[in-house]
Amino acid sequence: MPSFDDIVNELQEKIFDEAAQAYGQAGFERWRNKPYHGRPAKAEYMGASTGTCGDTIRIFLHIENDMVCDAGFGTDGCGSSQISGSMAAELAMNKTCEEVAAITGETVLESLGGPDCMPEEDRHCTRLAANALHEALGDYYFKTLGTRVGS
Repeated sequence: MPSFDDIVNELQEKIFDEAAQAYGQAGFERWRNKPYHGRPAKAEYMGASTGTCGDTIRIFLHIENDMVCDAGFGTDGCGSSQISGSMAAELAMNKTCEEVAAITGETVLESLGGPDCMPEEDRHCTRLAANALHEALGDYYFKTLGTRVGS
């Protein structure tokens, strides 16, 4: 009879194999290591986006002189939300606000490796991440200019 540890290890291997198959090796590593996870200490701007699936992605930005100096993300969602939020935060790093505004869900998806990097039913997470990024930019503009862009 296998030990409890053997059962846990076997289950963990199965989860990792399924995640690597669903996200590809690069997405799997991003899911495991979660770069940019958490709110950076100096981040004063935040945006969030919630999907119909119920997942919420939050993006945190530290901006100086119209340039993103630090970024992070948080989510209560699935692996696809985690890797999408991580990539959106990474894409924002060292970009001007104008460059960040041009980041779309498609940009996030392509940066992760294209349509094959996650299950089709989860690709909306890339749009959630981009929307959260835009909301964080909106928070920056509101706090610095006193108005929402487009208002």
